[in-house]
Amino acid sequence: MAHMALTVGFDLDMTLIDSRPGIRACYRALSERTGTYIDADLAVTRLGPPLAEELINWFPAEEVPVMADLYREMYPSIAIAATPAMTGAREAIEAVREAGGRAIVVTAKYEPNAKLHLAHLGIEPDAVIGDLWAEQKAEALREHDAGVYVGDHVGDVRGARTAGALSVAVATGPCPEEELRAAGADVVLTDLTEFPRWLSDYRPARA
Repeated sequence: MAHMALTVGFDLDMTLIDSRPGIRACYRALSERTGTYIDADLAVTRLGPPLAEELINWFPAEEVPVMADLYREMYPSIAIAATPAMTGAREAIEAVREAGGRAIVVTAKYEPNAKLHLAHLGIEPDAVIGDLWAEQKAEALREHDAGVYVGDHVGDVRGARTAGALSVAVATGPCPEEELRAAGADVVLTDLTEFPRWLSDYRPARA
């Protein structure tokens, strides 16, 4: 019996893109615009969770929804051009395609801005699903029958495990290798440059 084509999900921030320069610049602009102190250098050391979870550190709870909207409105003109692809990102997507699979992006980032990042960098996944964090990511992974989910955060590991997908972690974000393993990652790679070889070994084992 033929096997279904493999679908691989990827996180975005610190997995496919190094969003620190753009996010740092956007937080600084928001701070200037609102007159509220934001430690942008600190904020970019804990990327992964939804925007509101960072903004609550700097604004009263009742102001967070309005500040989130303002941040997202400012984001395209400030953060997109400043954000490079992570080393190996394009090759990782291409490796999935060459294996006859589908590559999707599942991220906590606001979906329109996630799509702008990928378009700017010329990275073209088969689908982009935003506004999902940690266990919520399982909704999109199940919907697209993803067998593997690649991410840099323990929240990504939880999302993969909730979906019943293999968790492949890359130690390129805020969570070190030991923390990713402790959270239940099935595989931990140093970065995405190791992904194509891992995938080429995984496919025969899966078959």
